[in-house]
Amino acid sequence: MSAAVAAAAAAARVSSNRNSNHHHHHRSSQAVSHRRTPFYPPSPQPGLLVPVLSRYESLKRRDWNAFEQYLKQHRPHLRLSQCSGVHVLEFLEDRFGDTKAHAQNCPLSVNRPEPPPSCPCSCPPMEAWSSLEGLVGRLRVAFEENGGQPETNPFNAPVVRLYLMEVKEAQAMGRRIAY
Repeated sequence: MSAAVAAAAAAARVSSNRNSNHHHHHRSSQAVSHRRTPFYPPSPQPGLLVPVLSRYESLKRRDWNAFEQYLKQHRPHLRLSQCSGVHVLEFLEDRFGDTKAHAQNCPLSVNRPEPPPSCPCSCPPMEAWSSLEGLVGRLRVAFEENGGQPETNPFNAPVVRLYLMEVKEAQAMGRRIAY
C-alpha cells in the first residue's frame, strides 16, 4: 500500500469515526477508537547519504586499492605513469589461489597416463584464470578512471594478455579441459 493510499484510508477512518460518534453519542463512551497514523520513514539527511556500490564497483575499488598499495611498496616506488605490463605481471603473480595447474613432470599432468589414486602433487596453487581475467578487466577500467590514458594502459599490454592466455591453457590442461 502506498503512503498516499494509507493516508487517505486513515483520514477516511477518522472522518467515519467522528460522524458515527456524533450521531450515536451513547456509544462513544463504550467504543474505544484506535486511530492509526500511517508510518512514514524518516527523510534522509543530505549530509548522511552513503552511496551503495554495486558488487562490481566494490571489487574494482578493492582491486585498485591493492594495486596502488603494490605501487607504493615497490622498490623503487612507482608512479602510475611508470607502470608497465611487467609490473602488472609482478602484481598478478603475487596473488595465490586454490587452482592448481600441473607441471609437465607432475604425476597428475594430463600428458601422463592415469595417475595413481594416492599420488601427491607439489604443484603450487595459483589464482584461477577466470578470477585473473576479471581482476585485469576491473583494473583496466580503474586505470582509465584514475587518469590513465587508454593507449598507455598497462593492463592492456600484450604481455598481460599473453600471460592470461598461458594461465588459461595451463589450467585447462591440468583439468583435462579442451578450450
